[in-house]
Amino acid sequence: MTTSEATPLQTQDAPQTPAVPSPCINVCKMNADTQWCDGCLRTIDEIRAWSKLDDDGKRAIWAELDLRHASLMEQRKAAAP
Repeated sequence: MTTSEATPLQTQDAPQTPAVPSPCINVCKMNADTQWCDGCLRTIDEIRAWSKLDDDGKRAIWAELDLRHASLMEQRKAAAP
């Protein structure tokens, strides 16, 4: 096939990557002690910025949420009788 016979790549032909999902679980209540949402563990600034972030920014928040969740689980485990 010559270059002139090649079909240009169309947007619909590009591999699609799934969007990074929102961590929101519709339990929207800010915790006064942690300043995190009780449902998704994001800060108000992270919630506000979410729709403007690119996928890398969203993944960075997800990584932080994993750390926050692990920390909360350790605290609960330590506080258990």
